[in-house]
Amino acid sequence: MFHAPIVPRVRKRSRPAEADVPRREEVKFEDVRLYLVERKMGRSRRSFLTQLARSKGFIVEDVLSDEVTHVVSEDSHASSLWKWLKECAPKNLKTVNVLDISWFTDSMREGRPVAVETRHLIQDNFPTLPEGSTSTPVTTVSQYACQRRTTTENHNKIFTEVLQCGRSFEVEKLLSDERYQTLKLFTSVFGVGPKTAEKWYRRGLRSFTDILADRSVHLNRMQQNGFLHYGDITRAVSKAEARSLRTIIDEAVRAITPAAILALTGGFRRGKEFGHDVDFIVTTPELGKEKSLLPNIINGLKKQGILLFCDYQASTFDMAKLPSYRFEAMDHFAKCFLILRLEASQVEGGLHSADGDSRGWRAVRVDLVSPPVDRYAFALLGWTGSRQFERDLRRFARVKQQMILDNHCLYDKTKKEFLAATTEKDIFAHLGLEYIEPWQRNA
Repeated sequence: MFHAPIVPRVRKRSRPAEADVPRREEVKFEDVRLYLVERKMGRSRRSFLTQLARSKGFIVEDVLSDEVTHVVSEDSHASSLWKWLKECAPKNLKTVNVLDISWFTDSMREGRPVAVETRHLIQDNFPTLPEGSTSTPVTTVSQYACQRRTTTENHNKIFTEVLQCGRSFEVEKLLSDERYQTLKLFTSVFGVGPKTAEKWYRRGLRSFTDILADRSVHLNRMQQNGFLHYGDITRAVSKAEARSLRTIIDEAVRAITPAAILALTGGFRRGKEFGHDVDFIVTTPELGKEKSLLPNIINGLKKQGILLFCDYQASTFDMAKLPSYRFEAMDHFAKCFLILRLEASQVEGGLHSADGDSRGWRAVRVDLVSPPVDRYAFALLGWTGSRQFERDLRRFARVKQQMILDNHCLYDKTKKEFLAATTEKDIFAHLGLEYIEPWQRNA
């Protein structure tokens, strides 16, 4: 008879006492509190996902409370989920992000709370509440920036902290790439675009010294001034400096046409404290008079002795060629790209200068755009930004309203007519949008 070999019994190793104590994971994201809905998910899967999230530094609440910021569900039936949420009814339900499991999956993959996108939202599918219900559905976040009010105040510090302190292997790889770094350096020079930067890189040039020492490289006037004033014009411009420049430009304009219209645009109009240049729109109440405005302003700045560089581009605007079905990065109005000398004595609180700079002045990039007065509202809207806000505004006009919007006009494709506007509010009204103030357009 066959007998199985006797295997010696191995005593199990005793576990250290601390192993029985629940492990406390490090919390990395204090401002984000998750609640995983067990419905459709199941208890065991919910437990697994909870531990996964906590191991990555997330706070996961066991109970749906007022402290929860993100509710995650695998229930694709919005009506049943909404009914369940109403029964739980935390007080701040209107402000909670109710998200599909895809947001959770993306966040686990990235190791951080990813930005909420339209595809993550469940509340977009919530039906109309039953008759007699007193509850309010979760606020829907529009996919269009032109329907969202975004100030310069950052309410998502948790995300920006991750971007600043976290790690992305893709980004690190890009930052370590010689070609990327060289092209970034070259295009930081005023007047140097991607094509020129690429050409210099292919010729083996890797630094400013290489470029300036190579006699075969011929710099145009803009590029020459870009290198000459590089330290100044790559340094941030403060709001105080922008205000001083507005006073200077305004005085030059009033000396020519007292009734002229001058507006500070760009990031400073949106309430930003710093920018890389200062943009203005200037026109006259009388149609056609704007044609001589920029040349006269330029002459005035020359007489003041503060014009360091000027590149003037005459208007190519032609209403007969509108609407344009192809978006162009630059509009066709008359414009000039300037570098102006700004004295410290002209700025309240002094210049935003580099350490050790005792010159008492700095060079600042200034752009002037001069549309006809009947195009002023469109140009003002377009030059105010932000870039994302304007992109979504044009997309909203095209997709939702069957219209074409750019810096020149608003065209209704259904009625086949141009829509007039004297203010930005007129344009928003034509588009069926609530008016959003400039300082709320920082998308």
